[in-house]
Amino acid sequence: MIPPAFLHDLLARADIVELIGRHVQLKKAGATHKGLCPFHGEKTPSFTVSATRQTYHCFGCGVHGNAIGFLMEHAGMSFPDAVRDLAQQVGMPVPEDEATPEERQRAVEARQRQATLTDVLARAAEHYRKQLKASPRAVDYLKARGLSGEIAAQFGLGYAPEGWRGLASVFPRYDDPLLEESGLVIAHEAEGDGEAKRYDRFRDRIMFPIRSVQGDVIGFGGRVLDRGEPKYLNSPETPVFVKGRELYGLHEARAGLRLRGFALVVEGYMDVVALAQLGFPNAVATLGTACTAEHVQKLFRFTDAVMFSFDGDAAGRKAAGRALEAALPHATDTRSVRFLFLPPEHDPDSFVRAQGAPAFERLIAQAVPLSRQLVEAAREGCDMASAEGRARLLANARPLWSALPDGALKRQLLAEIAQAAALPADDLADLWQVGRPAGGFPAAPRLARPPRNSARPRSAPASRADHALRMLLLHSEWWDALEPADHELLHALPAPHGDLCAWLERHLSDHGATPWSALDAALAGSEHAGLAAQLVTAHALADDMALPELQSLVDRMWIERLASEMAALSRAAETDAAARERLRELGAEQDRRRKRADAAAVARAR
Repeated sequence: MIPPAFLHDLLARADIVELIGRHVQLKKAGATHKGLCPFHGEKTPSFTVSATRQTYHCFGCGVHGNAIGFLMEHAGMSFPDAVRDLAQQVGMPVPEDEATPEERQRAVEARQRQATLTDVLARAAEHYRKQLKASPRAVDYLKARGLSGEIAAQFGLGYAPEGWRGLASVFPRYDDPLLEESGLVIAHEAEGDGEAKRYDRFRDRIMFPIRSVQGDVIGFGGRVLDRGEPKYLNSPETPVFVKGRELYGLHEARAGLRLRGFALVVEGYMDVVALAQLGFPNAVATLGTACTAEHVQKLFRFTDAVMFSFDGDAAGRKAAGRALEAALPHATDTRSVRFLFLPPEHDPDSFVRAQGAPAFERLIAQAVPLSRQLVEAAREGCDMASAEGRARLLANARPLWSALPDGALKRQLLAEIAQAAALPADDLADLWQVGRPAGGFPAAPRLARPPRNSARPRSAPASRADHALRMLLLHSEWWDALEPADHELLHALPAPHGDLCAWLERHLSDHGATPWSALDAALAGSEHAGLAAQLVTAHALADDMALPELQSLVDRMWIERLASEMAALSRAAETDAAARERLRELGAEQDRRRKRADAAAVARAR
């Protein structure tokens, strides 16, 4: 684990304005810098970068964070990779106590090797793009599939011409081992003199470059123009390309994920490209493999909602079963997983073209939630009219249910599974020994609650910031339920509260929602341990809290902050039109927050 003290020093040394300025054209605007948001399409700048707070925030789409967060969001890096990248930029070695010098040197060499391979693949991609422009036959094929030149350019589509050694004109040495290692060239040992026979892997195919989230070309998918086998040919796995980790179109879909609010997982390259042209820019595809847990985990770094689209035939149902198993470990209470089943004769591309985008939108609205899909998957093949069939349903459901993380969804599903099996929920809990250590089936811990009239004293938080942090430490899963702007507000709290919020977000990015006992252990020895222990006393009652209480509290904090900003703007607004417009926006936001907080107060009073 990277020491918190190092992260603090790293963020203090990094210049977030300079970092983001490499990707976004920023202009000074008072105490901040402003530009067009790189995460959603906009014409009027609403993306601000604060040099004093070392944070960024977009008032249009709500994205926010620090320098590490920007690398994670914009470049799609994991938290450790973002830390290492930023540390390299500012010249700070990342503490890696467990790695030997030899292991560190091997890691450096591996990264250099990967960069070399992506350079080779990028040159091949550029060659294929040029060949597409020079091939009327390939262009006509794409037009017949309804694709425009603009969408082909957006996804970097190309064409690998007929011929066995087309890449020999691109690279100085056709026998360069990198061409074979990158999967572009196949080498077979020839009989007799033992000299390898080399030829291009992709020939007479439409080429779909597979990009990493950062935008590097890491492989290709090639589709035949006419009849031929295999219909699709993918790059082999290489040091930069592992099919079980990568998703086609994720790099291009990042803005679409924010725009539509969910990821649509389909099965083919052409589906992704065609859907993007038809108004669904949030589609991605697995690369000839079943959906894996790593695929799901990667998607949840960009969105909290994932929808799987499958054909309605037997093969589609089987693929849905594999996707369900991959998604279950990541299906927390704040995430959404749904399943969309198309008519057997259609894939997403053909359905939208035949029925229209509104019909596809209706299918999206009717998608099956994960809870129902789990019960349906367990019910398959069971005779529900017999006790034996219902018992088989329970046997099928148990491993699926056990894979879910602890939380409200898991508890509710226990009751739904029991209802489907015509069994009282308490009997099923007893049968599965839910909550019993000997049974091995986890349940959320039940904290002892004193009687309502108990005279036992409870420590009252000294401030709203204390209260908010106390709730987040006891219910870390609530962090994702807050609005992105709320995260920025909590990050901006004066020390030590803002620093503890930053630590909490980094921990959640790395480890996911964590019970207080585990957070307490992770905080041990850190500079935040004292404040956390002060906020979460030994008799803190997590059950006495509710998410609406936290949201209302944060709304009240926002009302105070907005009032302060409005007071600072009021004089300038007398003569400055931009200041007046900004004052109006702040007032509208303050009204929204006040109404919600007041409504929550009324609900609590009932």
